[in-house]
Amino acid sequence: MGGIELVVTDLDGTLWDRPGEIHAETLAAWHELERRGVAVIVATGRRVTSTREPLAECGLAPPAVVMNGAIGVDLATGGRFHEYVYDPAHAREVLRIFLSFDLEPCVYVDDTDIEVCIGANPSTHPNHLRFLGARAVTRDLDEVVANERVFMFGTMGHELDRLAPLAAALSPMAIAHAQGDFLSGSSFTVIPRGLSKWAGVVAYCEHAGLDRARVLAIGDGPNDVELLTQAAVAVVPEPAHSDAVAVADHVATGGWGDIVDLV
Repeated sequence: MGGIELVVTDLDGTLWDRPGEIHAETLAAWHELERRGVAVIVATGRRVTSTREPLAECGLAPPAVVMNGAIGVDLATGGRFHEYVYDPAHAREVLRIFLSFDLEPCVYVDDTDIEVCIGANPSTHPNHLRFLGARAVTRDLDEVVANERVFMFGTMGHELDRLAPLAAALSPMAIAHAQGDFLSGSSFTVIPRGLSKWAGVVAYCEHAGLDRARVLAIGDGPNDVELLTQAAVAVVPEPAHSDAVAVADHVATGGWGDIVDLV
């Protein structure tokens, strides 16, 4: 096909099935793209630490767009090329709506030492809290949304039928993404309206001097739809969510390495 300057890849269900475990053929394809001079970056719903650490286990430290577009960061240096925070009034309203549904969210903030604030009774799976570890601290969430730069809200382990009415209530000022997670139930993240992974990709193109019209994107979930729609070439792995398949140009039936033949 030719002409592709940048490959953007989702992580979970796309680059790997389990965090930190990338198939040898996929890793070889990644390095082949780099050898050809094609840049490769990650775009994920994960936070910075949970993106950086498993990639490092595979010997990778690429630029990454995390939290569905909230931050763009060079994982090798920690330098940011993009960030998008909630309007404080909208952050307060999002928290209020969560609480009105008897759900106390995790609040993802801009802090050098922590990534997540939780309240006294966080409505997320206990294994999620263990996974967050020292990167999460307990604080008064009303004070957090009033005083901190907020990137995202989220919770894990709830069924979709409980989350759907909440997503509808949040829709005037936020975008909710719900999809299967590594725990029971769904991963539910809420970002400011107007934000997507594509916003971070555009920022990276401007930062690196690349043409946004020469991007190939691969992803498998509803939170990848905007990215896939805007990319010059849209690829989904097999299997992928029907919303992602609907906007794809190609299905990578042979695995992630199929990308090499499309650039």
